[in-house]
Amino acid sequence: MFRTDPLVTGPAPLEMRPRRGFNLFWRTFLFLALLLFGSIIAWLQTFRALESEPRAIQSAQQLASIVNLTRAALRYSDAIARVSLVKTLADEEQVRIKMREPKDQFTLFEHDELGSRISEELKARLGNGTIVASTVNGQKGLWVGFVIDADNYWLQTDLSRLGPSRGSIWVIWLLIAAALSLAGAALMARLINRPLKQLSFAASRMRDGDFDASLLDETASTSEIREVNIGFNRMAEQLSKVEQDRVIMLAGISHDLRTPLARLRLETEMSVKDEDARDHMAADISQLDAIIDKFLDYARPEPAQLSKVSLNAVMETAMYAVADYDDLRITVSIPDDIDVLADEVELLRVISNLIENARRYGKTPETGIALVDIAAKVRDQWVLFKIRDHGMGVSAETLPKLTRPFFRGDAARTAATGAGLGLAIVEKTVQRMGGIFGLANTASGGLAAHIKLRRS
Repeated sequence: MFRTDPLVTGPAPLEMRPRRGFNLFWRTFLFLALLLFGSIIAWLQTFRALESEPRAIQSAQQLASIVNLTRAALRYSDAIARVSLVKTLADEEQVRIKMREPKDQFTLFEHDELGSRISEELKARLGNGTIVASTVNGQKGLWVGFVIDADNYWLQTDLSRLGPSRGSIWVIWLLIAAALSLAGAALMARLINRPLKQLSFAASRMRDGDFDASLLDETASTSEIREVNIGFNRMAEQLSKVEQDRVIMLAGISHDLRTPLARLRLETEMSVKDEDARDHMAADISQLDAIIDKFLDYARPEPAQLSKVSLNAVMETAMYAVADYDDLRITVSIPDDIDVLADEVELLRVISNLIENARRYGKTPETGIALVDIAAKVRDQWVLFKIRDHGMGVSAETLPKLTRPFFRGDAARTAATGAGLGLAIVEKTVQRMGGIFGLANTASGGLAAHIKLRRS
């Protein structure tokens, strides 16, 4: 549950770990892009398979017609006309006729499925003795070997007669389809992610008590999103009303309780003659008044007013308030230029509460004096702040319960009376300032309070 932080000697709360990973937009975009890209590949392979057969037949028909026309022209022409015909075919039709020698070295055209299919079609149309080659004596092209009156010939033509380059065409189609798919995936992911992002922002604002900024658009075009937004807004309105009723109720309770408490204090001072009894009764009334203050602090609904606050200035104010305590020794190690984004009054209350908590419950058993170490450091855009004592610490089972409202730990840390709201108020106040609060036992003994606030 805990990790070791460079700022402290013991484990730090898990919430302080930086959270990594894809957000919803990129995860949706990635899944959609992979799905669309896979579909494009499958579609291209299917298209190639369906297009290969008719293309091979058409190419074979064209080549067979060229060979048959050439063979007929050469067969029925004299020697002089044959030379002129060969030259005309080479110049105007890019078809070259050469004698096929026994020593010719050639490579068959059957190097892929399309080439094999074209070769089969040509052999079926021109005879089994037909040879289809891709190179002859190292010269590339589309070579067709045929026979005229026992004479062997090569007919050479360009590979472009088979159609455009298949490789480049497929690559171009793939790139265009991939670009369109990525654009479509980005658009779909954005359409899916936008209402969820708005809902997340509204929920975070409502969590901080800002109910007015948490309203969502109730005129959204999508019916499901519109229903969610309407339901969320109605929930926010109800929670806002409950919060306002709670504030009014607490204010009334505070007023109604403090009035009789004030009368009791006055009656005690005037009517009780026993000085010791009078002091105890006054202490009990003061404790009740303090408990009421704790209740109001914990129930405070309004968000904190954040501004640039000097951590050293707040620390000096807190130190001044406890300077006269004989049972408290504080060591401070905070750089001079650390400013945090916080509410100065609230931050002072948090630090004072933690120091008082350490003084009451974190005394060193041997001396009866609370030794408190306070340190801070900057990490990226955050300030890590630690207050630790050298007391007995708490059990591992009790530790996560200390910030629960009204929870009391073991006797070692609850010798004093109170409402059980001190650490709960600290955690809630830090969260209202956009920070993180956690508690951890240190390796050398004692309890450490960790605060993480944004750097100003």
